Amino acid sequence: MKNKGFFKKFGMAGFAFFTLKGLLWLAVGGAALFGFSSKNSSKMEQLKVSVYDTYVPKKQGGVMHFDILVASTEKDLQKIHGYGKEYLKSKGQDGQPLTAKECRFCHIENAKGAVEDSITAKGYYIIEMEGCD
Repeated sequence: MKNKGFFKKFGMAGFAFFTLKGLLWLAVGGAALFGFSSKNSSKMEQLKVSVYDTYVPKKQGGVMHFDILVASTEKDLQKIHGYGKEYLKSKGQDGQPLTAKECRFCHIENAKGAVEDSITAKGYYIIEMEGCD
């Protein structure tokens, strides 16, 4: 079986199609590579969140360890502690201490999916780590 040339196999129309397809692929791939996009750039930015590492003594003994995630622009510690107290109440642990001693800033990271949705909707997201049953 002889190897036929591209023109003989696909003709001029095939050559034009594959050439245009290749140029389009390069244009889109190159734009993505260099950070250009046709989508709204504000939609492309991920929400940055502050993570507060929290350890609270449980009423029945032991410790609850959970993280409170809020938008990185949120700096009001009373509000952040309020989110933690709201969570404690939902777990039957209302009245337990939650102050700067129990809740400390840890780091900033990018939020995705349910985390981003929760922070946008109610201001915070809780990640249960240990003893949160």
